[in-house]
Amino acid sequence: MITIKSEREIQLMHEAGKLLASCHKEIAKIIKPGITTLEIDQFVENYLERHGATPEQKGYHGFPYATCASVNDEICHGFPSDKPLKEGDIVTIDMVVNLKGGLADSAWTHTVGHISAEAQKLLTVTENALYKGIEQAVAGNRLGDIGHAIQSYAEAEKFSVVREFTGHGIGKTMHEDPTVLHYGKPGKGMRLKEGMVITIEPMLNVGTWKSKMDANGWTARTADGKLSAQYEHTIAITKEGPLVLTQQ
Repeated sequence: MITIKSEREIQLMHEAGKLLASCHKEIAKIIKPGITTLEIDQFVENYLERHGATPEQKGYHGFPYATCASVNDEICHGFPSDKPLKEGDIVTIDMVVNLKGGLADSAWTHTVGHISAEAQKLLTVTENALYKGIEQAVAGNRLGDIGHAIQSYAEAEKFSVVREFTGHGIGKTMHEDPTVLHYGKPGKGMRLKEGMVITIEPMLNVGTWKSKMDANGWTARTADGKLSAQYEHTIAITKEGPLVLTQQ
């Protein structure tokens, strides 16, 4: 079931999104070789608490952390750990913030020191792909327009698009309809309407798009062990065009 949000609801989500964006900027300042993703997770929990917010995904279906922290070949839903990050790593920090009942969801792939040229291209193309998708998030377009824009750009840059994990609606709860694929055909799928709020969150891989699951039942990593990156924003469909809620 698709829920249409009021201006007030979108405003609450936007406030949560601004806080989330500020948290990502603070994370970027502290990430360096030697820090652990558990330390980052604790930093996020403390940061949100100081600002009157909570990590919505903590406890979701039993997920035990404030963040997902996915390193190198981990695609998504990585568990924070006490293993120190090292020079050249990339790490995706994904979180959902609840501020006064407004929810916002955003992932950034952060760099640890100097990274390889291949890794840097992956990050650049993944972030660009996100914005290619956002450009299509306008009332009257279809979900397939978003997926096609992402897929055609990413594959032209010689990266693969993860199929098994998708964007989604968001509102009163973290995951709502519709499912937002990052691949597809233009003109296909549900038509976008003013007041819808969705996440667009492409995950691109250096090698195959296929994944395998870790024994924890949560963490997905690339089937061939090559790098993966993700960027995600929460987007409101408005009459003026797409409104990115998770940036300041």
